[in-house]
Amino acid sequence: MKVTLDRKNNDYLFEAKGASGNSVMIDNKTVDEVKGSSPMELLLMGVGGCSAIDIISILKKQKLEIDTYHVEVEGDRKEVGQAKPFSAMRVNVYLEGDIPPAKALRAAQLSFEKYCSVSITLQAGVEVTYKVFLNGEEVV
Repeated sequence: MKVTLDRKNNDYLFEAKGASGNSVMIDNKTVDEVKGSSPMELLLMGVGGCSAIDIISILKKQKLEIDTYHVEVEGDRKEVGQAKPFSAMRVNVYLEGDIPPAKALRAAQLSFEKYCSVSITLQAGVEVTYKVFLNGEEVV
């Protein structure tokens, strides 16, 4: 896997592209006019996107219809020298639809524990936890 980044201004704005050819703008959040996401925001988005693709795929294979899917990913950071890596991430998955609660929870469990390459990559140094909400109620 390979990505490229090309600088787009005289500051910190970059256009990143992967093999698909689609681009994402990356910027430094300290500039006056931010035109892209920060690298740390992209990491949170990667966890949310990876798990969303897994969960939707698992539920579709079971012929279950998802009316809406929303995910929120929040990260806690710690200081390590000059860097501020994530120490923990919390993912809240919000599903609407005629889905059995146990199947929604199992799909999330499979994603975070078996399939989501992004969250599994982070496991060694970042605690990633998740909650599933189905039709407005937390599934436990």
